[in-house]
Amino acid sequence: MTALVVADHRDAPASIAAGRPAERAFARYLAGLNGHVVLPGFPTWDQARRSWNLRYDPQPLAVVRAADATDVAATVRFAREHDVPLTVRSGGHSLAGYSGEDGALLLDLGNLRSLDIDPAARLATAGPGLRAGEYSAAAVSHGLGTSFGDTGTVGLGGLITGGGIGWLTRAYGMTIDSLVNADVVTADGEIRTIDATHEPELFWGLRGGGGNFGIATSFTLRLHPVDRFLGGAIALPARVDVVRALLEVADAAPEGLTLIPTLMRIPPLPFVPAEHHGAPSLVVLVAWVGGLEAGQRALAPIRAIAPAMGDMVAPMPYPAIYSLTEEAGKPITDASRSAFLDDLDDAAIAGFIEGIETSSAEMTLIQMRVLGGAMGRVAPDATAFAHRSARIMTVMIAASADAAAVPVNEAWAVRMHDLVAPRSTGVYANFLHREGTGRIRHAYPGATYDRLVALKRAWDPTNMFRFNQNIAP
Repeated sequence: MTALVVADHRDAPASIAAGRPAERAFARYLAGLNGHVVLPGFPTWDQARRSWNLRYDPQPLAVVRAADATDVAATVRFAREHDVPLTVRSGGHSLAGYSGEDGALLLDLGNLRSLDIDPAARLATAGPGLRAGEYSAAAVSHGLGTSFGDTGTVGLGGLITGGGIGWLTRAYGMTIDSLVNADVVTADGEIRTIDATHEPELFWGLRGGGGNFGIATSFTLRLHPVDRFLGGAIALPARVDVVRALLEVADAAPEGLTLIPTLMRIPPLPFVPAEHHGAPSLVVLVAWVGGLEAGQRALAPIRAIAPAMGDMVAPMPYPAIYSLTEEAGKPITDASRSAFLDDLDDAAIAGFIEGIETSSAEMTLIQMRVLGGAMGRVAPDATAFAHRSARIMTVMIAASADAAAVPVNEAWAVRMHDLVAPRSTGVYANFLHREGTGRIRHAYPGATYDRLVALKRAWDPTNMFRFNQNIAP
């Protein structure tokens, strides 16, 4: 279409209506919204257009803050009819910056934050803009929770459509394993409720396919008991033998124990003596669901590996675990890489430790998440996330407040990934940057990719939903 020229006024429809046909169509679309629009020049423009990863600085056409599913459907129809590029944001945590693109209409789902909890049925229905921490805080009042990621500020929409790996993965599986149904706006602008019996193939693709097939406006999820919960961190020395032992202990741990072992420099935490602040360490982030005495027994082999530099594991409400990753949830410039592995050799571990010691980034983390448990019991073809047998997920993160540091941080992340790339068995779509189609195929191996392409051809043949880890039709 002819490029839209939007005026610099709050009364957007009136200011555009006198323009060319394209502007008049845009004005009519905006006037019919239940939500509101933010245009370039508005006082809130910079706040509205930016997302979590500040290495990307998008200048979209406009930011449409949808109020409901009908706004989403109207936006999809407008974008299709007028050939307007469309991007979608739930919580804005896209590592690859797909929550906004230059010249595209940015559909912001952040106001779709409804939540209805049925504790008797152990079900919750939530909007895609709701944050994981908000959902968890409401659900825990009933002693219940859902397996999400490890950061409380992430919106449910992007998290769920990509998979969802976090604190409860070994106990209750991925987020998509708790998904019962979803309301989805497809590329034709229709609102559909899908589940295992209504459009089952689309439901398959929604669970891990990363938003390639539609825009979810509501999710119904199973809730699980989290009334007995241990959480916190144990800081161990950053040595190859310690990391090796920890990975073995994590493999053998009961399924109620999910661990996120993280190589990092210890921040000035109150439970760590001051002489260890800034020192490289293996900080083992701990989440246990079940009896508290059993949890302490499950942690004993970790504490036996080496004398701890600090130990802060205690009974807590499940949502309090998000406080451990609160800093990582704040906007910053992120450079990272990720890989699934069957094993991690001593040379790679030594290289990781050296990387932590030499990185110049303000925040440097290398996670070695040990997977399995409930996540691994799901068949690899049951959802679009196919890496069910993955043993370890590594994530190498270098982040700084200054965007000028991105090239150095990016080179560091690539160097760390190169240490394990020959052994990689795949990658998690939610942890991909803009790394090319080859890496997307690593996220969706073999028959999974072919099945996704067929699904894309059926539901989005013009590739309207392309600003993502894209499956081209």
